[in-house]
Amino acid sequence: MSLDDKLDRLVQRHVELGEALAREGGMASQEFAKLSKEYAELAPMVDKIKQLREARTEFANLTQMLADSANDPEMRALVEDEHRAVKARLPELEREVQIMLLPKDEADEKNAILEVRAGTGGEEAALFAAALFRMYQRYAEVRGWRFEVLELAETGLGGVKEARASISGRGVFARLKFESGVHRVQRVPATESAGRIHTSAATVAVLPEAEEVDIHIEEKDLRIDVFRSSGPGGQSVNTTDSAVRILHKPSGIVVQQQDEKSQHKNKAKALKVLRARLYDAERQRQDSERAATRKSQVGSGDRSERIRTYNFPQGRVTDHRIGLTLHQIDKVMAGEALDEVVEALIREDQAARLADVT
Repeated sequence: MSLDDKLDRLVQRHVELGEALAREGGMASQEFAKLSKEYAELAPMVDKIKQLREARTEFANLTQMLADSANDPEMRALVEDEHRAVKARLPELEREVQIMLLPKDEADEKNAILEVRAGTGGEEAALFAAALFRMYQRYAEVRGWRFEVLELAETGLGGVKEARASISGRGVFARLKFESGVHRVQRVPATESAGRIHTSAATVAVLPEAEEVDIHIEEKDLRIDVFRSSGPGGQSVNTTDSAVRILHKPSGIVVQQQDEKSQHKNKAKALKVLRARLYDAERQRQDSERAATRKSQVGSGDRSERIRTYNFPQGRVTDHRIGLTLHQIDKVMAGEALDEVVEALIREDQAARLADVT
């Protein structure tokens, strides 16, 4: 099927949906909601197709006008300017339409579970993990997302051994999914008297938040233990057995939750994280199968892959997958300039996927 045939079918489908929604009488509310969602998703694509086709028509008309204005130098000069402008705009419009036609990642519109863990480097790694967690929290604020801390295992010196959050909002997973991997930091620790630069690391995992319809968990597959919560240094956080540890027997995945004083709330949060990890494991399995047929991709999704270095003495952040370096580390860590990295990763992924289908 040619590109124009695909575009015709999309425009026709949008028209059919509009007509069906206009005749909503007798339609079940669930069906109406489903068709409304599809209609809304197609609207920006149909608008872009309209822009492309109008530009093509304008280009053809201007080409004809150039041929007809051979004897009128002044008119020809005006037409040539417009002709050049439309010709320059056409490839970008065509690319935007092709990107819209790429298969959608069904998880892109989902909320996400963010997990940050200190890696090699002792307390300095824990401090860096805490800084990364704050970076994503600030980025969520910039994007207008809701950031809910689920778990925060602090070291007592300002660092974190492990931190977990639920991030909800529009297109959260689509923008954060390339953040998974090893993040490396190079800087002089506050405790370093000789001024030597140390290298340490933290791992980040971004998991799409799964609904019960995505992943069904059988109670018989779970072993749930309750225990008393404790904070840094072992001091008691509360005096009841409210902390929850859940083992998913088939996969061996263990989730522990203790930040709430309510055992019920801790169990609900732990199940949310467990569901996300099971969903992510299935996605990783499918991605591994598809990777064999992919020519290229941004990162492998491997949690052990070193993806980015934050060099504080030089004030730069380098993403190794796409060779991007930004000399504005303070703004990146404040969440303000992280979008520049995110956008570059999204564009690279789109380019790779376009190359695979052309």
